[in-house]
Amino acid sequence: MKQFIIIDCQHDFIDGSLACHHANEAVDNIVSFLNEHPAMEVMYSLDWHQPTNKSFKVNGGIWPVHCVQNELGSELDPRFDHLNERQRPSQDNKYFKGENDEVEEYSAYFARKNTGVMLNEVVDSHVMVAGIASEFCVLETIRELVASGKKVTVLKDGLGYVDSEGHSRALSEYVNLGVTFK
Repeated sequence: MKQFIIIDCQHDFIDGSLACHHANEAVDNIVSFLNEHPAMEVMYSLDWHQPTNKSFKVNGGIWPVHCVQNELGSELDPRFDHLNERQRPSQDNKYFKGENDEVEEYSAYFARKNTGVMLNEVVDSHVMVAGIASEFCVLETIRELVASGKKVTVLKDGLGYVDSEGHSRALSEYVNLGVTFK
């Protein structure tokens, strides 16, 4: 396993409008893991909405406004900027999802780089996953990865979550999907 997908570790999910439980600790644990594994390739997914996104409460959805394109809340946590140069966020390893106002896009599986390359086109047969939120975007990404025949390992202490019951259900589903934990 040489690839690590880091899902939605953005300001709004850590300390912003949709702050999740254990999000700060999750980022610390992901960064620590990557510092111990400097050769691991990193791919970052970013929730990347327009202000008119239908998932927002103000537009008839269920979520507070979050991760609006090019605003502070959409930026990746700055702790990732201190990783080795190869692992730091860059245009080469950032994949965007949630740009379509009409469709909820929890999964990062079809997220795209600015060049149009999709995450699912570059993922190896075995990948590590962590990020936010365990019961939404992480879960949906894992479902898609497993359905496509990929083996998934989850960095368990690298997960943030919306609520503890949903997190527990997600962990159980990970097990049922054949996910292993680190």
